[in-house]
Amino acid sequence: MPHDAERVSETRAWILKSASDLHAAAHDLTAVPPLREDVVFHCQQGAEKALKGYLTWHDQSFRKTHSIEEVGEQCLIIDPSLKPFVDRAVPLTEYAWKFRYPGDPDEPTQEEADEALAIAREYSTHPCSPAEGDSPVNTPAHSAGRFHLSYSCF
Repeated sequence: MPHDAERVSETRAWILKSASDLHAAAHDLTAVPPLREDVVFHCQQGAEKALKGYLTWHDQSFRKTHSIEEVGEQCLIIDPSLKPFVDRAVPLTEYAWKFRYPGDPDEPTQEEADEALAIAREYSTHPCSPAEGDSPVNTPAHSAGRFHLSYSCF
């Protein structure tokens, strides 16, 4: 049975935005000097959007929030085995606002930026190309300690 075109499109949009944030984070780390406050922000955004893409694929609504814990809890209802990945990413939530405004701490350390990027990269996505009639991959594949959101709809 073909996949719902609108759901495929919405899921793809979330995943592409997540990948764009991860690309921006990696790029910002190479600036001279590194733009570490932007690195951690894009890492938070990348992880958040990957989880929202997962919920979208599973036709689960979510409210507008930057809380990785809240969005992650919804994902755990679908697949409880995601708990280690969600728990590891929850601390990224504060980077949605921390370091973004005047008067905030100056910037994250290099170690914070490196760790945020390592965590966000665990949420990298690898879409699959299906044969006609393939079913969606409803649960992420776990391999080598990485969390891969795979959707056979792409």
